[in-house]
Amino acid sequence: MTDGASNDAFVEFERVQKSYDGETLVVKDLNLSMPKGEFLTMLGPSGSGKTTCLMMLAGFETATHGDIRLGGVSINNIPPHKRGIGMVFQNYALFPHMTIAENLAFPLEVRKLGKAEREQKVKRALDMVEMGDFGGRRPAQLSGGQQQRVALARALVFEPELVLMDEPLGALDKQLREKMQFEITYLAHQLGITTVYVTHDQTEALTMSDRVAVFDDGRIQQLAPPDKLYETPENSFVAQFIGENNTLEGVVKEIKGNTCVIELDGGEVIDAVPVNVSKVGERTRVSIRPERVEYNRDRLHADAHTLKAEVLEFIYMGDIFRTRLRVAGNDEFVIKTRNAPDQVRLKRGQQIEIGWLAEDCRALDA
Repeated sequence: MTDGASNDAFVEFERVQKSYDGETLVVKDLNLSMPKGEFLTMLGPSGSGKTTCLMMLAGFETATHGDIRLGGVSINNIPPHKRGIGMVFQNYALFPHMTIAENLAFPLEVRKLGKAEREQKVKRALDMVEMGDFGGRRPAQLSGGQQQRVALARALVFEPELVLMDEPLGALDKQLREKMQFEITYLAHQLGITTVYVTHDQTEALTMSDRVAVFDDGRIQQLAPPDKLYETPENSFVAQFIGENNTLEGVVKEIKGNTCVIELDGGEVIDAVPVNVSKVGERTRVSIRPERVEYNRDRLHADAHTLKAEVLEFIYMGDIFRTRLRVAGNDEFVIKTRNAPDQVRLKRGQQIEIGWLAEDCRALDA
């Protein structure tokens, strides 16, 4: 999966590779381009290569092969402090012996700005993250959320064109993390800053990004806006990694245009969209999202294939009902339904029939 360079690209990776030992590649032939003002998230499990890509862009790691460009200029041989990139780390990396205002002033002093201009920019940056009254305090006197805001303000204080964020919300509690997700996204778009954000949290990636690059084994498996990534995964890894997903194993029995018929290993027959299967007899793993499964026959096409299911568990989650079923020998098949006044609450042991629209079920690599 690549994303070729384009004329309006601001950040570009061209055929970038990285090896730490000269043998094993942790980043394999990466091609990626970003326009100015985009918020792009690199998402993937530990060891997938996402943080290495961020560190190469920052200048803390060198590319073994290939070219990294910023604004059309190669930055491979430019040291980190001359790249003009803002950076936010997971551990905040604030100087403990300096006040908050001094922490923010430091990158401005390095750039030899005058005292009056420094003070003006520090005040503006602190006000931006609602920390204007905390300039005289030291980092140890602040909560985790406040320190994260200060770290964000320090990355923005010298008005960089590009900001890199390495799992910046990982140490925060759930409620604060969700609040900061919206604050960071709002600031980035309001200021028109190009942002590269690294996380292994899929919800964070879907919530914040213009596009998400899903990494695995040193490669981008899929690069797409959040809705496309979730609704139209291009392979089994992406389908499993992004959101909750049901899978069933089977063989392609028939392909007709944009739909195919799959015979599951238990003999049942279902309809799906052929994504990366191309011939009859090929093994496949089909993917269907829990919220797209229907057990109300009226909402399915008259000729839709259905499967018998047994209710194993009903979980009340407030806004949704989560029901675990046994389907075609799979005891982990889940459906999600909205908690509406007329919604049926299924009972354990109940026998039902389920189905889906063919376009919601994707036949992927086995």
